[in-house]
Amino acid sequence: MKKALAFDIGGTKIYSTIIDEEGKIIADIDKFSTPKTIEGIKDVLKKQIGKFEQDVDFIAIATAGAVNNENTAVIGSTGNLVEGYYTIDFQSLSSKRVFLENDANAAAWAEYKIGASQGSSVSVMLTLGTGVGGGIIINDRLLKGKSGAAGEMHFKMYPDKRRKCTCGSWDCFESYASGTALKWDAEEALNNPDVTTYDVIDGVKNCDNKMIEIFERWQRDIAIGIMGLANLFDPDCVVLSGSMAQFVDIKKIEDEVNKDIVTAPTSVRLATAGNYSGMIGAVLLGAKEVK
Repeated sequence: MKKALAFDIGGTKIYSTIIDEEGKIIADIDKFSTPKTIEGIKDVLKKQIGKFEQDVDFIAIATAGAVNNENTAVIGSTGNLVEGYYTIDFQSLSSKRVFLENDANAAAWAEYKIGASQGSSVSVMLTLGTGVGGGIIINDRLLKGKSGAAGEMHFKMYPDKRRKCTCGSWDCFESYASGTALKWDAEEALNNPDVTTYDVIDGVKNCDNKMIEIFERWQRDIAIGIMGLANLFDPDCVVLSGSMAQFVDIKKIEDEVNKDIVTAPTSVRLATAGNYSGMIGAVLLGAKEVK
């Protein structure tokens, strides 16, 4: 059975472990703060690869940023990673095959293979965290697009420049559906720049009507985005993952979506593949490619 040394590279943390081709984690999870330099990131990877390279068949990396269709390079990094991150030559770090995939795409594949969207011919996964990631599976294939950047959730929600997104554009889905967006909703509603996402969550738990109103606005924007995705892809299900997904009223969003879409009803589900789904999905995808 193939085994891979897996990494999940995010803006604040890097995780690493060994995972087999069935998606089972078979070693301890190592955790590192993401360095603020390219050389620092490379050093973390090289040290882990140096320790475990001989015990595995390939290296699998789930990473923030778009990844090319050859799964060899990052073609566009995100604002939460060091400038120039996309210039890293990952293959040069190991004598074994290094397989890369976008973290949300990898997590979507994990959900499809071992999680909430198993058995679905068409599924969409949204990762609701500091930002919003996404992955789309159609007939046992990950939708990558012509360059590898498909599934980036930066489609327009509104046409009139209400809110600037972290990507530099205006009114992207991410800028209304992320945890950061919930904070922005609260700042605007309360005229308080110090309010936090968790102030809103705590307020909802304590039946604070204003916080409930802010939270409902955020949930409505998530539902609007899912409506568009459902109308485009006609999915069996939409899976919500990430740190903010646990707070979402899944049933309410599903009802709102199915009330307004023109395609057949879809199912909205909470992810089940776990916190390390990005690494798991990268290994499951990589195992198909590595001979």
